[in-house]
Amino acid sequence: MVTTGSGFADEREAMVERQILGRGITDPNILEAFRSVPREAFLDEQHRSLAYGDHPLPIAAGQTISQPYIVASMISAAEVKPGDIVLEVGAGSGYAAALMSRIASRVIAIERQPELVKIASERMRRLGYDNVEICEGDGTRGWPEEAPFDAILAAASGSHVPERWIEQLAEGGRIVMPVGKPGAVQQLVKITKSPAGNLISETLAAVRFVPLIGEEGWGDE
Repeated sequence: MVTTGSGFADEREAMVERQILGRGITDPNILEAFRSVPREAFLDEQHRSLAYGDHPLPIAAGQTISQPYIVASMISAAEVKPGDIVLEVGAGSGYAAALMSRIASRVIAIERQPELVKIASERMRRLGYDNVEICEGDGTRGWPEEAPFDAILAAASGSHVPERWIEQLAEGGRIVMPVGKPGAVQQLVKITKSPAGNLISETLAAVRFVPLIGEEGWGDE
């Protein structure tokens, strides 16, 4: 597996120490995942030198790769752990899916942009992340073929938590997603399904994400 470009190793370690551990995320599985996955490999040549900055960056199809801390905080909130089956909605570059694959047993990442599906799928093959599957489709419908999921994470903001995600969530499973209008400040929320099937909702932080497009999302305008 290709895990690093030697020229970025010091920057990657500094990013983990300052942006993630320094902001209170101490889960050793998350820290090790961020140390092992080369963020520069998920960017084009033009932006590679900025890979470990504390900010999002542009990727293909007019989308972005999220700020490292936001990715780490969502993985932490979703309590992704060894053995989990994870659904990610909004695969983008594939970076978050690759990180979660270093912790979870399997990651299904849905992306609606065909260009990004092709790029991310090739990247997973090249880097050796063989427990990640990049799928093209409407992420608001989930992925029933692989359900139930222990965790569902969305890198796009909807008006509500899609009902199909709740249906496809395992007992004790967690959903982490931003909720709010496009272009506005949104709220990152966590939904936990109790063994009895009850839903426990928490509001985590103010965030800004691209809109969730699909049957249970915003219209594609």
